[in-house]
Amino acid sequence: MTRIAVVTGGTRGIGEAISLKLKEKGRFVIANYGGNDVAAKEFSDRTGIAVRKWDVGDHQACMDACAAIESEFGPVDIMVNNAGITRDATMVKMTFEQWDEVIRVDLTGCFNMAKAVFSGMRERKWGRIVNVGSVNGQGGQIGQVNYAAAKSGIHGFTKSLAMEGARFGVTANAIAPGYIATEMLATIPDNVMEKIVAQIPIGRLGQADEIARGVEFLTSDNAGFITGSTLSINGGQHMY
Repeated sequence: MTRIAVVTGGTRGIGEAISLKLKEKGRFVIANYGGNDVAAKEFSDRTGIAVRKWDVGDHQACMDACAAIESEFGPVDIMVNNAGITRDATMVKMTFEQWDEVIRVDLTGCFNMAKAVFSGMRERKWGRIVNVGSVNGQGGQIGQVNYAAAKSGIHGFTKSLAMEGARFGVTANAIAPGYIATEMLATIPDNVMEKIVAQIPIGRLGQADEIARGVEFLTSDNAGFITGSTLSINGGQHMY
């Protein structure tokens, strides 16, 4: 039976790598995106992966999108909550809008998408939910009280959801990436990047495919005894 997987923020960066990896392993993937129609079409044309546009921070949009996917393709077996944004500023300069937007997309988006599929997974006695957190949600970071709060919240959300799904065959796990070589890091000045890499014991940035392989495993049949866990993929930057 082909498992149907939804990957939010699934057309670029880490999300693209996850979508491609799940397809490679035989899942039928629908990649969500929030804004860039041109990039999404290019991704779909290049990979053959279906794309659908909606705002993960909009609760009703998430419910409607998942209902439409179920009607068109079948029940969602795998949900990967990868969509995330940053609006960095120190606490002194951060506006409420910057706080609220990140919490809305990064954290509330996880609730919205899990809410849309969790009951169906429980009824079918099988499901995999993977939420993408961050090393900065574990260790904090200057200028990211909004992002760190959202990502830290994801880790707690995941543990509680795991408890509710466990006896129904539904697992919930998180992955906490470190600094990964994607578009999001492309604007960081070289001198700042050197300082970041110096904090990583392995001595390099991670690759998106390294995150995707972790997601692929946690969404597989072989990971049925793993739930409520956070898999840190950060080159040793943060350990606890």
